[in-house]
Formats: sequence, C-alpha cells, structure tokens
Amino acid sequence: MRFVKNIIRWVLALFFSSTIMMVVAYRFIPVYVTPLMVIRSIQQMKEGRSIIWHHHWVPLDKMSKHLPVAAMVGEDAKFLTHHGFNYEAIKKAAERNASKKKITRGGSTITQQTAKNVFLWPSRTWLRKGLETYFTVLIELIWSKQRIMEVYLNSIEMGNGIYGADAVAEYHFDKTAEELTRSECARIVATFPNPRIYNSKSPSAYIRMRQRRIEKEMRYIPSFPKEGKEIDPSTAKGDYYKK
Repeated sequence: MRFVKNIIRWVLALFFSSTIMMVVAYRFIPVYVTPLMVIRSIQQMKEGRSIIWHHHWVPLDKMSKHLPVAAMVGEDAKFLTHHGFNYEAIKKAAERNASKKKITRGGSTITQQTAKNVFLWPSRTWLRKGLETYFTVLIELIWSKQRIMEVYLNSIEMGNGIYGADAVAEYHFDKTAEELTRSECARIVATFPNPRIYNSKSPSAYIRMRQRRIEKEMRYIPSFPKEGKEIDPSTAKGDYYKK
C-alpha cells in the first residue's frame, strides 16, 4: 500500500510540475501546435483526405484592432473583468445539463476555450471539463489578458484546417490579419459556434445576421487595452459589461 501511495504521489507531482512549466513556457513562446490541430489531421487521414493545416502565428499587435473586440462581443463580453469563469453562464449551463450524462452546452469563457484549445482535447466529458478548469486557473494566474487573447486568436479553429487569425485572413479574405476590417472581424467571429460548418468566406444568411449583431454591439466595447493596461468597465457605453 505504501508503494502505491508513493507512485500516486510521484505521478501527481509530475503532473503538476509539468503542467505548470508548460503554462509558464507558453506565457512567452508562440503556440505553433495544439492537440486539436493534430486530431483534425488524423481525422483527415482516416477519411482518406489530404491533410489541411494552415496556421501562422502572429503577435496580437499584428492583428486588426477590431478582432479582439469582436471576439469579446461574440464569445465573452466580460473577458476583461472576470478571472477565468463567468459564473452566471456556468450556472445556466449547469441547469441545462443537470439531467444529462454528457455536457451538451457550456458557458465557456475565452480563457476556458484557450485552455481547451492549447492543452486538451475536444470532448464534452466531465473529466475534460475538470482539467479545463485547472488549466484555466493556471492561465489566469500566469498570463495577462492580452496574452490569453493573443493565444486564443492564434489557436482557435476558424475553418476547415484553418487555425488562427492570420490563416483565416489569408485563405478567406486574401489579406493579413492586420488588414482585416471591422466587418470582416465580426464575420469571422460569427462563425465560431462551428467554423467547420459556417464559412466566413461564403457566409450564410444566418452568419450575416450574427455578423450584423456583433458589429452593432462592438460599439459598446472600447478598444482592447495594450499589454500592461486594464480597461475600466465604467467607461463602456451602455454598461455593456453588466450583461
């Protein structure tokens, strides 16, 4: 029994030390590969298709200033003011999923999505959600909000085999991430519920509708703050952050 306890202790120590080191490392170095990118490539091979993997890492200041604002409107309006979790959204999601064995819909923040994209796999089990919570706490403790947004916009799936802002800008708009217009940023974010089905290059009527809503609400969020500066929610028009 003592031997088993020692094994468990060493396994836990290895897990915590390695994961903390990974989070610290990614605070400074680009994230060129994520588990999702690898999983999608394997799926493509199994289906007998050519591997499509478009991903270019670019710093946040080389992206359109409208993109992080659009991301907050579409995915996480309270991103700059919460500490990784939107408890109101989590409560609503828990109520919806209380009677189900698997999670059908979540209340994930941008930080939680970043934790999932960079460190975990795409599933809806409670184990995955538990690990996501752990990595979310680490990320919020170690990274700045600017770094979280930078990694998020470089890592998130934005189309079939397309990952990150610069790749979607090139393959859907024939430009760089820095050149994306306000309207194009809103359209890209409008596809985030399922970017493999919804296409920002050839948007459906539904995506056009979401794009218009996002553009309209972007007026209520000030520009995304630079590194080292935090936004004052009281300056947001219409008390947007109280949503």
